[in-house]
Amino acid sequence: MSYFVPEVLAPAGSLDKLKVAILYGADAVYVGGQKFGLRTAAENFTLEELKEGVNFAHERNAKVYVVLNSFLHDKDLDELPDFVRYLEEIKIDAVIVSDLGVVKTVAEHTKLHIHISTQASVLNVESAKLWKKMGATRVIVGRELSVKESGIIKREAGLEVEMFIHGSMCMAYSGNCVISNFTQGRDSNRGGCAHSCRFEYSIDFGLKDKESIKAYFMSSKDLEGIRVLPEFIKEEIDSIKIEGRMKSNLYAGTMSKTYKEALDYYRDNGDFLSEKMLMWESELGKVSHRDYTEASLVDKAGDSSIYNERENSNDNEWKSIGHVVEASDKAGIIIEVRNAFNQGDELEIIPFKGEILKITANEIMSMMMNPITRTKPSTLVKLPYHRGAERFNLVRAKGSK
Repeated sequence: MSYFVPEVLAPAGSLDKLKVAILYGADAVYVGGQKFGLRTAAENFTLEELKEGVNFAHERNAKVYVVLNSFLHDKDLDELPDFVRYLEEIKIDAVIVSDLGVVKTVAEHTKLHIHISTQASVLNVESAKLWKKMGATRVIVGRELSVKESGIIKREAGLEVEMFIHGSMCMAYSGNCVISNFTQGRDSNRGGCAHSCRFEYSIDFGLKDKESIKAYFMSSKDLEGIRVLPEFIKEEIDSIKIEGRMKSNLYAGTMSKTYKEALDYYRDNGDFLSEKMLMWESELGKVSHRDYTEASLVDKAGDSSIYNERENSNDNEWKSIGHVVEASDKAGIIIEVRNAFNQGDELEIIPFKGEILKITANEIMSMMMNPITRTKPSTLVKLPYHRGAERFNLVRAKGSK
């Protein structure tokens, strides 16, 4: 018996992250070019990198979506037609759009699939129907909706639905916020968000003999929906989206692998009743994150979803120490070091599929076969071979708070 499972859609802020996400199981990635997106601080893709990324993805039966989700002015629109024609030429699978003028421009100049961004705050069936009339094939619904509400939109509007399942959350309606415009002079709806909602603020209620209260009252916990996957499957949500184009390779790989393995387990077994759920949750806890919440996936988010704390590393967070460049009996495991580690450290190699490989770095050698007690970033080091390690596997170590 076959079971419906959603697409796993992972963030890719760079070409390296695109490759990592796809190698670790992502069915699709979303990326940004040098213009027209909301993550101008991300590395983003040149035209040549977009082409290479599409070829890499398509060779592995994965898709690439390009974000054009900034709200554009007329001078921006003048440059858009040439860019979207190029995207069509290199066979991008879809563009993610929030601006009406961009939708019209894309439809007039190409036959690209159009996905409506969460920035457009699609929250009801009639809104989805209108976007469908304008040529959209998918809506990325606002994060204010539950999975059940999103399923109704899919069935009644008759188009694909994508939902966020993991990552940072915004206190505003699906990102339509102008706080950083006023606090920092940076336009959050044109790629310049300063994350002002994460700051500590003083609240003065104007009451006599009462001091002002300091709080992070606009900061949200991070979304995590691994236990809600049965609802996504039941409602046949087409795509589950992981936030985080500016986050690390380790994040992209861990998220892609974990959610993909959970969905594959369901496809093969028909349920999630397994001790593996604790393992998946443990994996999601090893990346940098705020406290987790299911937000509005099941019930409306309340005050328990506020992250009223200063940003700190969590006790379970692991750090990326690099990736495997080569692995064989003859060569050993050659690692390109990203963050330093010491002789005797406990390391974990993350295979593309299956259980984590745990090793102890008792013997570290340079490429000149000299023993090393502490590695240095941007160098190659050699460890004894461990069965199951492969080229491009990520390697991590327990971080310190």
